[in-house]
Amino acid sequence: METITGAGLGARRNEDIALDLLKFVAGTTGVGRTAVGSTGFSGASAPKPEEHVTQLLELYTRCLQAVEGEKEAAK
Repeated sequence: METITGAGLGARRNEDIALDLLKFVAGTTGVGRTAVGSTGFSGASAPKPEEHVTQLLELYTRCLQAVEGEKEAAK
């Protein structure tokens, strides 16, 4: 049976935590969602899919930095 080493698991763990944080923040704030129009009302046009991706990538980067920053502060 193969033995799992600790090498590389720390970085993956940070990424997993950052992804979970991204899902929470995006879900509660609506980042990356398309705007849903109401019947009879016209609003601003919905952002393009590329803009949604950019917003989510920026948010993920900030989440990962926050997770890694907490780890560095604990040392």
